[in-house]
Amino acid sequence: MKILGIDPGLAVTGYGVIAENRGKLTLIKYSTVRTKPDETIQNRLRRIYNRFNEIFDEHSPDACALETLFFAKNPKSVFQVGQVRGVLLLCASLHDVPAFEYSPLEVKQSVVGYGRAEKPQVQYMTRVLLGTRETPRPADAADALAIAICHANSSRLKKFTGR
Repeated sequence: MKILGIDPGLAVTGYGVIAENRGKLTLIKYSTVRTKPDETIQNRLRRIYNRFNEIFDEHSPDACALETLFFAKNPKSVFQVGQVRGVLLLCASLHDVPAFEYSPLEVKQSVVGYGRAEKPQVQYMTRVLLGTRETPRPADAADALAIAICHANSSRLKKFTGR
């Protein structure tokens, strides 16, 4: 199974593609899609949409995993991330790829074993679980890989338990 993990953001959206085969995780690719703050929101969303269409075409994932909205202090940021998530969910739907959502707590629990883990712990375990020499950077891409790992772990658990 090939999984596309996405950490949505208007300025920076991280993504990571992994493969899961019989419990073994393999890193395929990770990077970010960046938009410029001086662009209109429409152009920024279109840039994200166009790039993720290319990513879906290039990697043909079997599943897409996104982080759920995290309610921060800035309501404007929440709305902007919500718009980005809508664009990403549309891309997944147009490519007939099922989308799954995980909270930051679920991702940390799945990757580190502790839901309140700090970013460096998540990045370290992401590196260990994928067997890479270097910690994936930037943080947005590392987070996207952690989200993909969370989905792989969740899928295996569901197959095992039948739920």
